[in-house]
Amino acid sequence: MNLAGMTMILLLVCVGCFAAEKADDGWISLFDGKTLDGWKVGGPAESFTVTDGAIVANGKPMAHLFYDGKVKDHEFRNFEFKADVMTTPQANSGIYLHTKFQPGGWPGKGYEAQVNCTHSDPVKTGSLYHVQDVKQCPHKDNEWFTYYIMVNGKHIVIKVNDKTTVDYTEPDDGKGRLSIGTFALQAHDPKSKVLFKNIMVKPLPDEPAK
Repeated sequence: MNLAGMTMILLLVCVGCFAAEKADDGWISLFDGKTLDGWKVGGPAESFTVTDGAIVANGKPMAHLFYDGKVKDHEFRNFEFKADVMTTPQANSGIYLHTKFQPGGWPGKGYEAQVNCTHSDPVKTGSLYHVQDVKQCPHKDNEWFTYYIMVNGKHIVIKVNDKTTVDYTEPDDGKGRLSIGTFALQAHDPKSKVLFKNIMVKPLPDEPAK
């Protein structure tokens, strides 16, 4: 092969590398789609299984699944988070942020982003639980939807299927719950079956944008 041909191949390889890097756009997977590697159950292990590429949360009994993996050593301050979620009828769950592993009970650290369409709890999906509550479910049971959470400094944004449901900034009163921590998925009760897949995070700079 002559020099011109080798140069062309190298150019094509470099273009392909650049395209792959650009396509990644900073998002990192937290779930391999096959196992719970990198996750740790607080509570009975049987409350979480992996089926058809999704984590199935079914509180039999109640438990929480904490991200315990290598990304940022599972310590996140500012980030974008997204996952595909599906609720079944009468199901209740949640996504905790800035939380910390505990072996049982309801997480005592951080905030909960609610997951609930038809459970009796009036606080519905897209809520920052009991901080900014959504009363009308923004999705349907048995259909996948995208859950997005952003934390930057004291600012929290939640979106469901790209529609903003929460835009909240913690007041400077010393009572805020944002600090640093991991994520957790909730298995609420035996009748609550909720599925999670394509769980991704994009770490943001530790100092929020001015």
